[in-house]
Formats: sequence, C-alpha cells, structure tokens
Amino acid sequence: MKHFILIIMLLCSVTGTKALDFNDCPKERIAILMVHFGTTFDDTRSLTIDAINAKAQEMFPDVKVVEAYTSRIIIDRLKKRGISKPTPQEALLRLAADGFTHVVVQGTNIIDGIEAEVLRNEAARMAPFFTEIRVGRPLLYSIEDCEKVVSILSGRYGRYTGKSSAVLLIGHGTSTPANAIYSQIDYMFSANGAPAFHVATVEGYPTYNTTLARLKAQHVKNVTLVPFMFVAGDHARNDIGVEWRGQLEQEGYKVSAVLEGLGQLSEIQDIYIEHIKEAFAAPVPDAMSRKKSYIMENL
Repeated sequence: MKHFILIIMLLCSVTGTKALDFNDCPKERIAILMVHFGTTFDDTRSLTIDAINAKAQEMFPDVKVVEAYTSRIIIDRLKKRGISKPTPQEALLRLAADGFTHVVVQGTNIIDGIEAEVLRNEAARMAPFFTEIRVGRPLLYSIEDCEKVVSILSGRYGRYTGKSSAVLLIGHGTSTPANAIYSQIDYMFSANGAPAFHVATVEGYPTYNTTLARLKAQHVKNVTLVPFMFVAGDHARNDIGVEWRGQLEQEGYKVSAVLEGLGQLSEIQDIYIEHIKEAFAAPVPDAMSRKKSYIMENL
C-alpha cells in the first residue's frame, strides 16, 4: 500500500496541472476535512466535535464536510466499541478517490503547536492527489483571534471571579515555542481588565507552581477550574478535575470546576468557521511568502 501511494504521488508530481482557485471549481468537487485530536467520551464529543462538524456543514451547505481523528490511541479504542474514525491521510485518500479536487483541512487545534504542524505536513504529503489543498489556522493564530477568545471567556466565566475568587484556565501545553501563546493570553486577560483570570498548562508553561504562586500573591481563596481545551476529555476530567483540584484543595483553596470544552461555545466555533472562510479565500501564507510581502511593502 505504501509503495502504491508513493508511485501515485510521484506520477502526480510530474503530471500535475496548475492549481485552480476554489471559486473556479464546481461545488460538488470541493470538500472540508475537519480534523480533531479526538475523544473517547461520548458526551463531550457530541457537544464539541459533532457540533462544529454540523456547524461547518450548515455554513457551507454546498460542499461535503467529513472528519478525521489524529490520535491513534483514541481511534483504536473507539474501533473496539464499533465506532470508526479515519486518520487525516485515510480521509483525504477517500476524498481523492471520490473525485474531490479542492479541499480545505481545518483542525480544531487551540495553538499552532506540534499537532498543527503535523497536520500541515500531512496535508502537504497528500497535495499531489488534489488540484488544491489548503489548511486553515488553529484557534489562536492572530492577535485578533486571541482578543476574541479573551473577550468570549471573560464574558462567559466572569461570574466566577471576585475579590477573592479566580478562574484558572488550564491548557494542554506543548514543547515548541508555540507554548508562549498561553502566557500571551494570560497577559491579555489582565490587560483587558480581567486580572482574576489565569492561564496554566498541564505539560508546558505557565506551570502549576508558577500559577499557585500568583494565586497566593493575589490572596485568592476560591478557584474555578476551566479546561482551555477543545474537548473536556481525559485531560479535563483527570488532570484538571482530579489532580489539579486535589492539589489546590490541599493548599486550602475552595475549588470548583466547570468541565466544558472550548468547542462547546458557539462563539469559539465561529472563529474556526472564519478560519475556514479565510482558507477558501486564499492559501495561508508560509514564512517565506510573508517575508517577501514584508520586503515589497517596505521598498
């Protein structure tokens, strides 16, 4: 199978034609691939993954919308339960076989970290099978994206803040420089008049200890934990709802948790939809393209 795919890719790279804009392509040959890390929890999947898939289809009724999962562990666990979820490669090959020529791949990643980078690389490998394939941006890509999210979350969870009460948004974290976006969001809450909001990560920075120090410095007594993740799955229920909650309670805090994923919020879903629209309008420029544009603007 691998050798067959390689041969097809080589042939396509030699005989490929000039890419046509999405506006020049018949709608029946255009598809949107929604890509999710995935979850084994049915309730949060229905409220987040299934919900945004449905919204994408509603917003783009003339094109086909399909989904894929990136976590092999989750795919295997769901398969044992009789639930089949394709990988991005499998979904794209199926779309190509069905005659789709133009595809927008939209992940539900929060930051432009490892998962987003892998998705772009995978889409690039599948490019020879299509006339045009574009990858939409993750949730937090531009300053405008971040400002929108800060506004949405401060409005939704502001009722949990007060003189001695704080909201702690906990993300997954990553090992790449993209992890800095969490500190940026944390700063933006304070800059936008919501200093009782704090952002931490399970596997990155800010850490539990750095966040604990800030809670103590602000003399916080009540903490509300909220996942800064697309789905409220295993990390939300165990790392946040059990481990972080237990540690904070041992420190003497009164702790509550709102275990809902960002993907449940309609306003958050709308940001992803906007990123799909942007991808339809034009390819997301790479670093070299942005550099050339900057040079031309400043000549």
